[in-house]
Amino acid sequence: MINFREVAETNEMIEKENLDVRTITMGISLLDCIDPDLAKLNENIENKITSLAKDLVKVGNEIGVEFGIPIVNKRISVTPIALIGGAACKSPEDFATIARTLDNTAKKLGVNFIGGYSALVSKGSTPADINLIKSIPEALSTTDFVCSSINLASTKTGINMDAVRLMGEVIKETAERTKERDSIGCSKLVVICNAPDDNPFMAGAFHGVTEADAIINVGVSGPGVVKYALSKVRDADFKELCDTIKKTAFKVTRVGELVANEASKRLNVPFGIVDLSLAPTPAIGDSVADILEEIGLEYAGAPGTTAALAMLNDQVKKGGVMASSYVGGLSGAFIPVSEDQGMINAVEAGALTIEKLEAMTCVCSVGLDMIAIPGKTKASTISGIIADEMALGMVNQKTTAVRVIPVVGKDVGDNAEFGGLLGHAPIMSVNNFDCERFINRHGRIPAPIHSFKN
Repeated sequence: MINFREVAETNEMIEKENLDVRTITMGISLLDCIDPDLAKLNENIENKITSLAKDLVKVGNEIGVEFGIPIVNKRISVTPIALIGGAACKSPEDFATIARTLDNTAKKLGVNFIGGYSALVSKGSTPADINLIKSIPEALSTTDFVCSSINLASTKTGINMDAVRLMGEVIKETAERTKERDSIGCSKLVVICNAPDDNPFMAGAFHGVTEADAIINVGVSGPGVVKYALSKVRDADFKELCDTIKKTAFKVTRVGELVANEASKRLNVPFGIVDLSLAPTPAIGDSVADILEEIGLEYAGAPGTTAALAMLNDQVKKGGVMASSYVGGLSGAFIPVSEDQGMINAVEAGALTIEKLEAMTCVCSVGLDMIAIPGKTKASTISGIIADEMALGMVNQKTTAVRVIPVVGKDVGDNAEFGGLLGHAPIMSVNNFDCERFINRHGRIPAPIHSFKN
C-alpha cells in the first residue's frame, strides 16, 4: 500500500533534484461521438471532452498542493481523429475544423496539450487517413495545443513507405507554415513505429481503441533525482550502479502511483498506467545527458554512450515494474535535444551527431526527438531519416519515433528557440546524399521474419 511516509521520503528529491509528475493525462474515447454531419461531430467532441475533463486541471492542482508534489502538466488524449472523422470529413479542410475544436476545448479547460490528432497507417491508409495527414500543416499552424502523431510502422505489419514519403512532405509544409516561430509546428508532430495505446507524453499521446471510455495515465520524470543518486556512488562497480538506479526508479514510480490513484478516485475515472520516463527539461540539473556524464562519459555521444544508455534504460524499467503493477506507456529514458541542456552542450561540443543519436535510439525509450535540422533539408531526406528509425523499431520490436524540425531560414550554426518545456536547439547537420529514388518506390517494407509468432 502506498502511504504518506513514502511520499515524505521524496521531499529532498522534489525540493533539490527536480522530481516532478510531468503529466496527468486523461485519455478519452470519442467513438460514441461519430456522426456523418461535421457540425454535429464537432459539437459531440467538445461536449464529451468537456463533460469528462472539466475538473482535470483543478484536481491536478489540488493534489499537487496537498501532497507537495509538482504536477507540471494536465493533458488530454483522444481516439485517433482519423477514425472519428471518417464519416463526416471529405477533405483535409474538414479535418482541420476538428483540430480547431480540440484546441478551443483544450483552452477552455486549461490543459497544456491535447493529443490524438492521429492516424494509424502502419499497413495501409484509408481516404480518411490520407485526408487527416494532408490536413496536418493547416491543423498545427492554426492551433496552439493540438499534437499530432502518425503510426507508420510496426513489427507485425512492416513499414508503410507510401506514408513515410508523404510525412516527409507534410513535415516540410508544416515547417513552412510556422516559419515565423522557428517552424514550431513540427515540435507538435511525431511519427512512430509500434505506438503504445497508453502513452501520456506528447506529442505521441492518443487514446487507443483497446482502452476504456476514459482513463487516467500519469507520467513521472526524474533525471535530476537519478543523477543525484549516482553522484553518491561515483566510484562504485556496475552492480552498485544498477542497484542505485533501480532503487531510485522504484521511489519515483511510487510517487506516480500515488498521484494516479488519487486523480483516478477524485475524477471517477479508472487508473490506467504510470509511465516512468526520464523526460528532461531545459532546466539545469534535469538532464539525461548529465546522467550519462555522471556514469563516466565526458559528453553524451562519446564512445560507450549507447552501452551506458542501455543500462540506464533497463534499470529504470526494472525499478518501475517493482513499484507498480501497471507500468506502461514508454517508460525509460528520453533523449530529446532541444529539451535537454546536456544534449545541447554535447551537440555544440561536436560529441553528438544525428547518426550517434540514431544508434542510441536502439536502446532508449523513443527515438530521434526534438532535433532541429536545416530548413533547406529535402522532404525525401526527412523521409529517409524516418524510414531508418522505423526500421530500428520494427526489427527490434520496440517503440521508435522521429520528431525533427526543419527550421525554415536557418542552417547549421544557428539556433532555434521554441520556449517553455520545448526549449531551444542548435541546428544539426544532416547527411544530404540523395535517397529520393529509394523513398519514391511505392508500397510497404514487409514485416521481419521474427514477427511471425502466432
